Amino acid sequence: MATVSPPWAYTLQLPHDPRAPGIARSTLRAVLRAHRMTELTETAELLASELVTNAHQYSREPCGLRLRAPEPHRLRLGVWDANPEIPPPFKGALSPPGAEAERGRGLHLVQLCADTWGAHPLKFGGKLLWVECRGEESGRTR
Repeated sequence: MATVSPPWAYTLQLPHDPRAPGIARSTLRAVLRAHRMTELTETAELLASELVTNAHQYSREPCGLRLRAPEPHRLRLGVWDANPEIPPPFKGALSPPGAEAERGRGLHLVQLCADTWGAHPLKFGGKLLWVECRGEESGRTR
């Protein structure tokens, strides 16, 4: 099957629903398989799941997931939601949560697994959190 060469992008709008992270993971797997980028699946699934879960927990509105491959073997995931507060890990706080912390482990995992990450407020409210992961051509599977 022929695939579209990068750059390409997909956008998924997700309702405020606890099933949204699973739907995001399923969609992500299908997109990466279709574009023969399966070497990124495990890391990308973790990243997307944590970001969508964060959007669901801290916003009461729908969120969106954008998958973009700006070049071969490079994936950028962006998740936006209506909550304007950028979480501490995306403000440069690199320390892991304390042993007794009830929250914060997911975004710490994002920092450990993503090659790069960032955040910025959206002009009309809310925020965008983004991450990138990269693979290698030699690791490609069909």
